[in-house]
Amino acid sequence: MRRFLVFVGIGVVVIILLFVGIDTMNTRYQKSFSPEEAVNFEQGKLEIEVRYNRPYKKERDIFGVLVPYGKVWRTGANEATIFSTNRDIVIEGKVLEAGKYSLWTIPDQELWTIIFNREHGQWGVNSEGEPNRDPKKDVLSVQVHAVQQQREFEQFTIEFSKMKEDVEMVLLWDKTLVALPFQQKP
Repeated sequence: MRRFLVFVGIGVVVIILLFVGIDTMNTRYQKSFSPEEAVNFEQGKLEIEVRYNRPYKKERDIFGVLVPYGKVWRTGANEATIFSTNRDIVIEGKVLEAGKYSLWTIPDQELWTIIFNREHGQWGVNSEGEPNRDPKKDVLSVQVHAVQQQREFEQFTIEFSKMKEDVEMVLLWDKTLVALPFQQKP
């Protein structure tokens, strides 16, 4: 009887390790298509970090097709994009308090809606392929202009650009550029 229990115990451990290994390999495999990236901005005591996954264009039509106009997008791939700030910042006259947020967008041809949501760490879409965002947890939403560029960006990119007193968080993919100006709250 004791020998049987030892074999069962070993079998359970092997099965658990097998499932953990498969899950880890699956996650790495998925992220290889849209690698994870962190971009940071520091100015004085202000520190901002954006963590996101960077999908590739791969000869696909992006905005209006792969990423539909007028619908919420996780702003990248895989997990929802995370925006962290250690100080309050002002965006379009609205205050975003220091903290960690998921970052969502609603792309359109001319205007994009940028949404900061207090829930973070979730996968970007649910099992039905819909955005995994609870709108009741939105803390700030603003609209900014989208600019069509001549240059094409193969991989989705988020970067920061300093413009005098303002800083811009810039989203680039395909031939679309979206800049979100902000500044530290005085």
